[in-house]
Amino acid sequence: MRKVATFLLVTFVLISAFALAEKGPMPDKVYFDVRMQQDVAIQDVAAGNVDVFLYGVGAPVINSLPQSVLENLDIYNIPSGSWSLLLNPIPNEPPYTVNVDGVEYFNPLAIQEVRFAMNFLINRQYLVDEILQGAGGVMYTMATPGQPGTQPYLDITATMGFTPEGNQELALEMIENAMNEAANLPENKGRLVKDGQWWTFDGQPVTLKFLIRVDDPTGRLPAGRYIADQIEKAGIKVERLEIDRYAAVDIAYYSNPADLQWHIYTEGWGAGATRKYWHHIVAQMYAPWYANMPGGQEPTFWNYEQDEIDELTQKVYSGNFATEEEYWDMILRATELGIRDSVRIYLTYQEDFYVANKDRFNRRMVYGLGDGLNQWSILTADTVDRVLRVTQFSAQGSLFMGAWDPIGTDGFNDMYSINVASNMYDYGMFESPASADLTPAKVVPRMDTLDTKFEIDENGEMVGLIEVPEDALRVDPDSKKWVPVGPGVTSISVCTYDIIYGVWNHGVSESLLDYMYERSYSWDLSVDSGQGDSRYDATYSASAMPGLEVEVARKVNEDGSITVWFDYNFPVDDMYLASWGAPDWTVSESGQPIGVSWEIVEALTRLVEHGGVSGREYTFSSTAAGGNVYEVDVLEPATVNDIKAELQKMIDERYVPIYIEDMITPDEAVERYQAALDFVNEYNHAYIGNGSFKMTKYDPSARFVELTAVRDERYPFERGYWNEYFETVRLNVDSIDLAFAAIRGLDLPVTIYVSEVLYPYDTYSPAPQGDVEVSLITPEGPKTFKAEVETAGTFVATIPGDVLNTLEPGTYAVVVTARSEGAIPSTYSTTIVVY
Repeated sequence: MRKVATFLLVTFVLISAFALAEKGPMPDKVYFDVRMQQDVAIQDVAAGNVDVFLYGVGAPVINSLPQSVLENLDIYNIPSGSWSLLLNPIPNEPPYTVNVDGVEYFNPLAIQEVRFAMNFLINRQYLVDEILQGAGGVMYTMATPGQPGTQPYLDITATMGFTPEGNQELALEMIENAMNEAANLPENKGRLVKDGQWWTFDGQPVTLKFLIRVDDPTGRLPAGRYIADQIEKAGIKVERLEIDRYAAVDIAYYSNPADLQWHIYTEGWGAGATRKYWHHIVAQMYAPWYANMPGGQEPTFWNYEQDEIDELTQKVYSGNFATEEEYWDMILRATELGIRDSVRIYLTYQEDFYVANKDRFNRRMVYGLGDGLNQWSILTADTVDRVLRVTQFSAQGSLFMGAWDPIGTDGFNDMYSINVASNMYDYGMFESPASADLTPAKVVPRMDTLDTKFEIDENGEMVGLIEVPEDALRVDPDSKKWVPVGPGVTSISVCTYDIIYGVWNHGVSESLLDYMYERSYSWDLSVDSGQGDSRYDATYSASAMPGLEVEVARKVNEDGSITVWFDYNFPVDDMYLASWGAPDWTVSESGQPIGVSWEIVEALTRLVEHGGVSGREYTFSSTAAGGNVYEVDVLEPATVNDIKAELQKMIDERYVPIYIEDMITPDEAVERYQAALDFVNEYNHAYIGNGSFKMTKYDPSARFVELTAVRDERYPFERGYWNEYFETVRLNVDSIDLAFAAIRGLDLPVTIYVSEVLYPYDTYSPAPQGDVEVSLITPEGPKTFKAEVETAGTFVATIPGDVLNTLEPGTYAVVVTARSEGAIPSTYSTTIVVY
């Protein structure tokens, strides 16, 4: 609460002083390019040719560097990456066969038992020790160890029998039994047989097509080869398709699973943010409705289905639970189902190393303690000449790999695009890179107005008890306009928000209009009004509706604030609860921090409805693209030309979107269209954001982007504001002293060495105090014991002998956690053997 109060004080009391200060980010210019080799990129950073390598490399790369290179680098070491396998489970039911072009194939990954056995077949510790060279750890769920809020997810697997080393004998037995059961199905009798070493179907070897990323030569390439070798021990052949990211992503995510172009893909993930709550990621990584599982919710494709995961994650996602206990019961159950169904299997997390030139910076950049260098790093980069030169890694030499689609679910699906575009985006509220707490930026909740009241009806559903004023407004999907809610409407929660307006990249001031347009537009794309509704988008709707249905009504108050009534409950965290009612301006369903002004949104939507003057047809879905149908892209030259022509049409028509025709005149709309058209003509792209940078040059052939700082006096945050805002002290568990083995009945001492670290500068000193605890992970759940300060930097805890006496002999995990206010916890994990 201290930082929220500070924010409000600075924003509202000292606003006049703000106006006198230089506005915008620390750098005046940011230049992006790419390198095709990681070692070359790092050497260029060390030599001062570029300032930052915005790509986390693994320990093998760092360990291979000579001392002469290392001494010129400032290294940010972050547990931010992870690997997983995505499996194609079609048809996910007996007899497990698929017909492709008249030929029937048997898919062993359609058998849940075979997929689950992969968790035991793979020696995750081998991947960590031999491929990651110890810089990382094993991972069984989507929750990255070391980030806050992950321990309940990690505890799930304690009862599943998972171990870092796996259990190859058990896995092969499970696969053999499952294959034999499948072979005995009437449809497969005599067709699915074990012929010597290999399983065959209709006389041909049962084969899995394994997409292995060749452009990750020290990581996923050797990992994929190892996993392929393990699978073949089960008598199932593996076709190793060693291809680059473009081909692999296109096949794994955008082909119809029914075409059987792939069976397994070696996924790699960046953390995306420093997180405190993981239910959003549970939905993203395990729930079909989120459109990130095989089929991607493309209506013309075969889609993986898991109704219980969908139901649980949608209830949690929409805040439809009464207590904290219910929250954990539902989200952990959904996670367990995802792990057991094993369509996505997590393998490891990695210590990623980001490098910057040591002499080019006056001080360290802000970075995500859970995700590394990010948008905040660019914003706070304090270089000696106010110029920041950034390079990224691209094995194929391309700057971006996906469409810059600012509306659809498939837009901005690569970190390269996000690394650039997120700098032209300003958050309403965001997860702090230092603490993972929800933090106000441009949308500031008045916490004293936050209220929640509900009852549980006879069906077990939550019913709001807060009365909504009759003149509060909601979107009517039929008329596509804001209308009064009328009498008798209630909500679960309510909160009032102050909006801090800035300026769009084309010079137009932000206003209430932007926030009202977003909600109406999103409803329009999400509801099929019939009669060939040209704006309805089924994929967009599947992603957007759970969030849209949260808001019940809103009211614009005389002082300019917005009160929102919404059906969401989150008894765990009031600020997080308030964030769910916060008004928004971006219509994107990509899940990324991106968005453009509504003039560009309208132009793109009209292109999807009617096509462009070029003769092209357009879509918001990459899976629907092909032939003469193109996914919209605000950078691609032909699309940009069609956008310009569409903006001119809108000017000529004096067009006003139906959603806001009562809020803006045709003349005012034309002024905005003209400003947008002038911007596109000047910069040859149509990404008009509202952040602290705008893109002033883009040259795809030269693989180059220039961002220029927004110094407009209307921009609300002064230069250097966020550098100071994020400064905080955190604790770090440096090491522990713990015996390898414990004897039941005897106390087990644990000595923990803890440093106090000033973030983001990473200056260390022994911690004089702090909240430090030790957790022993048992089948019945964690047993937690508080550590006391012995001397500065040294804490001691004891695991009692009577607790150890209740355990069966075996290996158990021990997790040490150190916490300080305003920063994410530091954790340290190890194991002990109990005799």
